[in-house]
Parts: sequence; structure tokens; C-alpha cells
Amino acid sequence: MRPERAAHAERVAQARTAMRALPMGQRPALAKTTSNLFRDRQAPAPARLDLGAFTHVIAIDADQGWVDVEGLVTYEALVKTTLAYRLMPLVVPQLKTITVGGAVVGVGIEATSFRHGLVHDTLLEADVLLPGGEVVTCAPDNPQRDLFLALPNSYGTLGYALRLRLRTQPVAPFVCVEHRRFGEAQAFFAALAGACDDAGVDFVDGVAFARDDFVLNVGRFVSHAPHCSDYSFEQIYWQSLRDKPIDHLTTAGYLWRWDTDWFWCSRNFGADRPWLRRLLGRKRLNSRTYTRWMRANSRWHVTQRLARWRGLNTESVIQDVDLPLHQAPAFLDFLFDQIGIVPIWICPIRATDPALPFTLYPLAPGVRHINFGFWDVVASRDAKPRGHFNRLIEREVIARGGIKSLYSDSYFTRDEFDAAYRMDRYAIVKQRYDPAQRLPGLYEKCVLRA
Repeated sequence: MRPERAAHAERVAQARTAMRALPMGQRPALAKTTSNLFRDRQAPAPARLDLGAFTHVIAIDADQGWVDVEGLVTYEALVKTTLAYRLMPLVVPQLKTITVGGAVVGVGIEATSFRHGLVHDTLLEADVLLPGGEVVTCAPDNPQRDLFLALPNSYGTLGYALRLRLRTQPVAPFVCVEHRRFGEAQAFFAALAGACDDAGVDFVDGVAFARDDFVLNVGRFVSHAPHCSDYSFEQIYWQSLRDKPIDHLTTAGYLWRWDTDWFWCSRNFGADRPWLRRLLGRKRLNSRTYTRWMRANSRWHVTQRLARWRGLNTESVIQDVDLPLHQAPAFLDFLFDQIGIVPIWICPIRATDPALPFTLYPLAPGVRHINFGFWDVVASRDAKPRGHFNRLIEREVIARGGIKSLYSDSYFTRDEFDAAYRMDRYAIVKQRYDPAQRLPGLYEKCVLRA
């Protein structure tokens, strides 16, 4: 056995022992120093399972096109390793601190998703630590196929991924990005569909700045670049979209183009101001810093207190939703009319492979979907019921045949949730792999915040 695999096997044995040692009367939860979930736990802290040692890239097979990686490896570390082999995972989520396991048991997306799907569509197999302490390998063609199909969007309610095998692809040193501007939604979505059908395109995403202001970003790998923009410090990527018809970045710079400013959310902290960027320095301009600030604000309620002082009622609306392409223009009108958050990130998704009907994140096969990402606070003078705007979004998404990611606040009724996320099928898998109900159910965790 190679040293990397032998060391991994030892960590797996220790994890099994640690899981079995936890008190049976308490629900386990991962002891993590970082998280990209945007909902706070309501229940008392359960028993903590420390899997912090699972941060290694185990093996890369360039010829077969896969990488074996442990569950708590961040994409920042994984990409650094794979780029040394001139490879990248097929889908690299936008933020450096997202872990590979988190992107699979949650839902990971990026500008390659128009061709390769979501992160879990690129998964070949996974080793999962079950609540009882057993470790099983699940794959599309083995007896644990049901766990493989239920793992995406399960958010640690079935077990914890210790090893994942993801598909990779070769990369060139640079990415050339075209920024195409449009004045109305129909033309924008038509051009987006055309870019997705172009075999020579490697990346597709877009931004809606206003009802009459859209930018479609179309990227291609290239071997040479006349120049390279750097968006890791003073330059701001999202501000460049309307100013640079064509841009060039290193491949690493392109993959992390959104991280420096957390898309555009850094402006909520004033970090889009040149003087503050220089004061913070390059090392602090990243999603890791903004997440810490957001957690501190959540504890101290600074922005909520300031809003109340100004006579405003606020609600955090941090959501990613996926809808069929033909519903996209109407849903965008709803966002402009009812929610009012801009900019909006827009990312196309390849239809789910009919041979892999993922249980908890069903997308209609053969239908191109569009992800809408919008993250801000909605303020109003009138008091609204708790979760008012989020509920509007949930109902609109379901009514239009879409689905919502569960990394943030959710307000579904149990019946709505059961229908949208196929809890009848989940219950069968849950009973097989967690018969003692040691881990919380998906509704309890993602809606009731257990």
C-alpha cells in the first residue's frame, strides 16, 4: 500500500473508533473551524466528531482522469495540487474554503456546470462513515448505489464522506473571457443557450445588474495571453464585467475570480473602497475573512441594530435556486419585482444524467436549468412575518418547477419539503444507513436547524 493510502487508512480507523465512542444519546456533528452554511443551529451543540485530519489529497490519476481526496480538503488546497499536474476538478466551486465533502453533500456549482453538471455529477465513488461507525464505499454500480444517489444534498444526515473520487480535466495556463452585454433578458438567455451549445466554450456564467443590464461571461482555455488581469487585490472582478469586452486571467486567477470579493458581497463591509483594500492587504481580501466578519455580525447583531435605529425591518436573503431555462425570464422578473436584490449571479447547469437520478436534488433530465444566486439583506419600512421574502422565493421556485439549495435559511412546511425533496425515497435510505436515527433528518437539520 502506498504511504498516502496507508496514512489515510489509519485516519479512517481512528474516525471509526471516534464515532463509536460518542455517547449514543447525543447526535454527532462535525467539529469544524469553517463552514459555508448560512443558517445557525437552534438546538444545543451535539457531540462533536473531529475529522479535522481528513485534509489530504490521496492520489491523482491523470491518465484515467480522477483524483482521490479526503472530505475536508478545501478546494483551494485541491486546486493547488491538481494545477501542478495541469489538471482541475471538472467543477470548482467559487469559494476557496468550500470543502470537497461539503460540495458533494451540499450542492456545488460553477461556470463549468453547463457541461459537467453540479459537483456531485462529477463524483465517481465515495467512502462514507456511517452513524454506527461502519465505513462503506458507495458508487453508481455497487450495492450501495442508493447511498451514492442520496448523498448529494443530504448535508451530513446520512454519514460523513471520508474519501471522494472526482473526475478531472486537463487545463491550459490561461483563460480568455468575453463579457457580452445585453439590454433585455430574452436576448441574454438566448445567447447563454448558444454559448452552452458551443463545443469550443469551457466556461459560461452571467450577471444581471438590472432589468436592462446583463453581462454574459464566456470563457475559453488558451495557451497564451497578451496580458493577465489580477483580481486578487486592488482590481475588482465584478466591476470589470461591464468595462472589459475581453479579459485574460491565469487559470488559477480565473477559478478564484469571485473569491476575492465574495462575488460582490465585500461591498457590504466597505471592502470595495480602494483605501480599505490597501489597508486590509491582499491576504485578507477573500471569502475566509468575510465569513468571519459575517459570523461576528450574526453574534452581535450590529447591522440589525443599525437598521432598527433607522426604522427599517430587515431580512437576510441568501439563496441559490435552480429553474428550467424556459422559466428563467419570468423568475427574473419576479426577483426584480418582489425581492429587489442586485446583482444576481446566473449560471447554467447541464441536465442530470438519466442514469443517475440523484434522490434529494432532482433536476428534470434533458432540461437545461439556470442557477440564480442572490445574497443580501432586504429592508422595508413595514414589519413582515419572519422569513417573508424567503417564503415568497420558495413558493415561486416550486411553482415554476425549480428547486432550492439548502445551505441557507429555509421555511418550507413539512409537506412542501417532503414533495420537493422526495422524502419518501430518503426515508428508505435513512432507515438502511442510520436505523437508530442517530443523525438528524434532512428537514430537521435544514429547516428546523436541529
